[in-house]
Amino acid sequence: MSFSFDITAEVSAGNGAAARTGRITTPHGLINTPAFIPVGTKATVKSVLPESMKELGAQALLANAYHLYLQPGPEIVDEAGGLSTFMNWPGPTFTDSGGFQVLSLGVGFKKVLAMDSTTFRSDDVIAKNKDRLAHVDDEGVTFKSHLDGSMHRFTPEISMQVQHKIGADIIFAFDECTTLHNTRQYQEGAIDRTYAWAIRCLDEHKRQSDARGDHPYQALFGVLQGAQYEDLRRKAATDLGAMNSSGISFDGFGIGGALDKQALGTIVGWVNQELPREKPKHLLGIGAPEDLFVGVENGIDTFDCVLASRIARTSALYTMNGRYNVSNATFRRQFIPIDESCDCYTCTHYTRAYLHHLFRGKEILAATLATIHNERFIVRLVDQMRESITSGDFKELKAQFLGRYAIRPVSSGDTA
Repeated sequence: MSFSFDITAEVSAGNGAAARTGRITTPHGLINTPAFIPVGTKATVKSVLPESMKELGAQALLANAYHLYLQPGPEIVDEAGGLSTFMNWPGPTFTDSGGFQVLSLGVGFKKVLAMDSTTFRSDDVIAKNKDRLAHVDDEGVTFKSHLDGSMHRFTPEISMQVQHKIGADIIFAFDECTTLHNTRQYQEGAIDRTYAWAIRCLDEHKRQSDARGDHPYQALFGVLQGAQYEDLRRKAATDLGAMNSSGISFDGFGIGGALDKQALGTIVGWVNQELPREKPKHLLGIGAPEDLFVGVENGIDTFDCVLASRIARTSALYTMNGRYNVSNATFRRQFIPIDESCDCYTCTHYTRAYLHHLFRGKEILAATLATIHNERFIVRLVDQMRESITSGDFKELKAQFLGRYAIRPVSSGDTA
């Protein structure tokens, strides 16, 4: 096995929480944690070259098993030599299990994981003007392709087989991702299904690892559900943290499912109190700057989110003073960088006025330059958090950043 995790520093962040730094070793290189993992859904971060992602400081990329299963197919990626070779990315890679797509396809909601837990409750809810494209049962999920309408079936075994063929360094167990709109009764059934599926994932992971012994080892992370309920989250963490089947246990853990944004730190704290300290923890689909601080101070090691690249394509850009839309008229004659403190390629070569012009003119280059900036901003921010933990200045960094950053009503938990 060429996978390991070492904790290199740990500091109290108050209220019993602890921020930490560490090092994840994978067959394709190291990940210094905490780290932000940009999302390249279809083996590409939209509009940006893999080489550019390396230059802006990304340590690893995450691709989506569901989308790569449908196109080009896991066999093609396998024949190409695995995900890293296929997309010409020299570093570590992750794939999610497809569980989130069950939520997205099943109820037709926007691709949002940070939600409001005080709204309605229903297990049959469908988003307005949407059709249910996925149906869950105890054995797996039957779904209709959003590409051509063809029918497909995902089970824990199939998810493992697909992810092994894709060949990412870190893969996730197949889970049922729920919304905060689901009833308590449904949430209980979902964590029972996720528990049963987790055992089946371990068993199939062992079979695939043995059968593909000439391939690099892939680390398997279990995924915790439980929505906003403390007892369910703790139960999921306790059960998966101690789970062992076919002689193996999970290499790390992903905190998944829809999350009540206002209680993010509390929920992460619950599960971290139950999970094995020595294993890495990944927060799935969370990436707004203010939420990254909450995750880090509660012991999260890695994050993934498509938010930075998605909002970039709509002209929304991060700065140390908050987020703004560069396509607005006020930026037409601002011949200064997006953020004068940023060292990204875009900020060192182009102005707000030029980005404004590109977006107004609907030029493709607009998405490229904006995405480079947003991804660098988030990657660099988490890098600064890591450095501040080592130096003992995390609390000061958090206070300084949040004191300047204007938090606007933007969804934190977007995923592709």
